[in-house]
Amino acid sequence: MIRTTQCYLMREGSWLMLYRNKKENDYNHGKWIGVGGKQEPGETSEQCIMREIREETGLHAETVKLRGIVEFEYPGLEDEEIRVYTCTEFSGELTECDEGTLEWIPEERILDLSLWEGDRVFLEKLLRNDPDVFRIRLKYDTDDRLKEVITLEA
Repeated sequence: MIRTTQCYLMREGSWLMLYRNKKENDYNHGKWIGVGGKQEPGETSEQCIMREIREETGLHAETVKLRGIVEFEYPGLEDEEIRVYTCTEFSGELTECDEGTLEWIPEERILDLSLWEGDRVFLEKLLRNDPDVFRIRLKYDTDDRLKEVITLEA
């Protein structure tokens, strides 16, 4: 299983989102996602997301909060587990990202963006500010459509 992290930095009612539009052959091309990436060997998920925030945004996260664990199942691909974080305490200057365009999006516009169907499922939980850490499994079909959402014990 591939282990990755994703974080949504938040300030003054807006979320920092990454529009994937710069890399060739990017599976996420044309989608808005949080910042994050693959966990390296010997690295905890928290170390991973702190590194990814710094690499992709130039910002230094003071603290991050685990909000959920999402398991993705895609036919013909290795399963992926994403640990989803939020961050409200950070410092530094936002820099350009080589993976896409970073933009502060007002919270009320998040669900209007071009998002993966499965991302909408957990973004709605984040928008409701559910206090508990969630754990879900998202199963996709061969056409990249969300086929099933399964709630798991956290």
